[in-house]
Amino acid sequence: MKISKKKMQELLKNDKYPRSAKYDPEWVLKGWMGPNVLWLTEWLCEKLDLKPGMRVLDMGCGKALSSIFLVKEFGVKVWANDLWIPASENWQRIKEAGLENDISPVHAEAHALPYAEDFFDAIVSLDSYQYYGTDDLYLASFIKFLKPGGQIGIVVPGLNKEIDGPVPEHLMAPRSDRGTFWVDECWCFHTAAWWQRHWSKLNCVKGVKVDVLPDGWKDWIQYENACDAAGTLIFPSEVPALKEDAGRYLALVRVVGRRS
Repeated sequence: MKISKKKMQELLKNDKYPRSAKYDPEWVLKGWMGPNVLWLTEWLCEKLDLKPGMRVLDMGCGKALSSIFLVKEFGVKVWANDLWIPASENWQRIKEAGLENDISPVHAEAHALPYAEDFFDAIVSLDSYQYYGTDDLYLASFIKFLKPGGQIGIVVPGLNKEIDGPVPEHLMAPRSDRGTFWVDECWCFHTAAWWQRHWSKLNCVKGVKVDVLPDGWKDWIQYENACDAAGTLIFPSEVPALKEDAGRYLALVRVVGRRS
């Protein structure tokens, strides 16, 4: 790491996320896979009612930081499901956290999940669901793993307004690696209103509520800058595009509901 642990703590200081502040900053910074997943999880859980012993599916868990947070903060049992990060790698992190009896790492693709129907008390997904859940019929097949009345909640990168024409120039500006912030996969980003319609049209889910994280783009920048200073970014920093955008388009969207 390029900086001291004290400096890491300073760079991650954000009064909106008191639970997240308790975690080792070096561990948090090494967990980079996009926006700060602990902050996203803490924000999501404000709208969930998690109780000790509940069975929770953490879908698209990445490096399992969110899974570890859920167990430590709420005493739940978690199935940490990811496609990109091997289960064996996550198992090492889980063991290092002393949570071998509380988290089960699983390697599975979103359309081929190995779970029993009606099994989970809650399903969460942080910075993942947008990649597979924009299909009109996906939620109906996915939510069957949740008990009737069970909670489902996601946080996804999204938009404050839909892009109906050309992508704004600042999102297509070349980075140091000649890539751009906006790539074809970003067309899965949508507004809160879009997500409200997308879930509410289905009979399998009820009580859908959607909102946008206030100044979420600033939190996104803060974590990106902290990881850049610590040398944990895998790709060039997205801060120039995020600063230029300043929340005009880019947003972090929360969606919650219950299985009907």
